[in-house]
Amino acid sequence: MDLSLNDTQQLIQDSAKDFVRGSCGRDVLLKLDRDPKLVMGTLWKPMSELGWTGMAIPEQYGGTGNSLTDVAVLFEELGCGPVPGPLFSSAVLCARIIMEAASDPQKKAWLPMIASGESVFALALTEQQYNWSAYGIRTHARRSGSDYVLSGTKVFVHDALHATDLLAAARVDGAANISLVRVDAKAAGVSVRALDGFITGMSEVLFDNVAVKASDVVADGWPAAERAMLAVTPVLCAYKVGSCKAIFDLSLNYARERTQFGQIIGRFSRVQDHLIHMVNYLDSARWTTYEALSKLDNGSDARASCHVAKSVSSESYMHACDYAHEVHAGIGVSCEYGLTLHTKMSRSLYHCLGAPKAHRKMLENVMGLVAA
Repeated sequence: MDLSLNDTQQLIQDSAKDFVRGSCGRDVLLKLDRDPKLVMGTLWKPMSELGWTGMAIPEQYGGTGNSLTDVAVLFEELGCGPVPGPLFSSAVLCARIIMEAASDPQKKAWLPMIASGESVFALALTEQQYNWSAYGIRTHARRSGSDYVLSGTKVFVHDALHATDLLAAARVDGAANISLVRVDAKAAGVSVRALDGFITGMSEVLFDNVAVKASDVVADGWPAAERAMLAVTPVLCAYKVGSCKAIFDLSLNYARERTQFGQIIGRFSRVQDHLIHMVNYLDSARWTTYEALSKLDNGSDARASCHVAKSVSSESYMHACDYAHEVHAGIGVSCEYGLTLHTKMSRSLYHCLGAPKAHRKMLENVMGLVAA
């Protein structure tokens, strides 16, 4: 598989590198980590002006219609930060779900707003019975006249803190099938509570008898939503590839500069072992991710590859962070140094779109295997 970039992808990569270096230095990222509410005022307008909010959206809906690999190249560079914010949640995940599941009038109403950056969507899916599947969804919408009233609680909602709109998974009028409901994040009855310890604006969202228009309900949209989530999973994996590369480079430079017992620590075999483990995790994440992206862009059956990429990249990012801390020792746990930003992000994204265990189970189904 050829991992070289075409001209368009090279331009995207260069633009993203300039953005990360110029606008997302360590001090900026530490400030955003301390106060996630600053993310929108600091990063969102420049991202929108660069056209990143419309890359994954077709031209007919106000986007630029880039390939998933193009979008992944962007997110790999953002992962080097790690740059926080709702770009994936809104402009990739929710945008793809809307394209797959929504009606044409809904697409025309919502997608151009996402593409311009004017609207920021977040997917409100997971609940107390934590799972990225339809299992455990108890949020419900009951009919009230010609419209609906939505009630329920969503937990671990990525980027809800920054959202103007929420795309909530719910059961409508007690139906077994899951529908999707667009909700104004500022509507009466909607409350968003930030969850401490995460770096992605993670929140708990409460819907307390929220009035919803019938035109904002995507009926029986769950099968299409599942297809959409799987299709964009490798883009999230690419973010983790960039993160793995960043912490490897950070650790390698530290091992070349830090001296102990009269020599640089990179000469110690145990430190070398840690760095080699990090290389293995980085390469595993990169190859599995871009194999999945290649299949998706070529129209091949990419289900198995997407499951493998998510499982491998999530484990790789988390374990690479662990080995980076082994290399750095004490300084690595200092917030001002910056490694802890990746540590928090690796844990925050580990379960996003499904934990590795869940994807390995789904891989069994795709391969036609029966669990023992």
